[in-house]
Amino acid sequence: MTTNADLVVVTTTHEDEPKARALARQVVEARLAACAQVYPVRSVYWWEGEVQEAGEWRIDFKTRADLAGPLTGFIGERHGYEVPEVIAVPVVAGAPGYLEWVREETVG
Repeated sequence: MTTNADLVVVTTTHEDEPKARALARQVVEARLAACAQVYPVRSVYWWEGEVQEAGEWRIDFKTRADLAGPLTGFIGERHGYEVPEVIAVPVVAGAPGYLEWVREETVG
């Protein structure tokens, strides 16, 4: 395990699987992330004055911290939600080979 300071996982959600998979592919093709994982989640959240609940598709993008801003803009331009979730969480440690692969496979 190697400590790390320059990689993040950027997360967003989408309302259906085809849209989530399409966005994941577009981001990886643009080399803004080395990898994207798409999986179903159940979200409970406050919206328009009440608690809402919905099935969504979560996308986790593995990327460099310096690409979080451009990736956020890319997602925002293609997302249908009024206020899409886009958060970045630092990767503090990981397998050395995997961390290097993420660095190598993103635009730089």
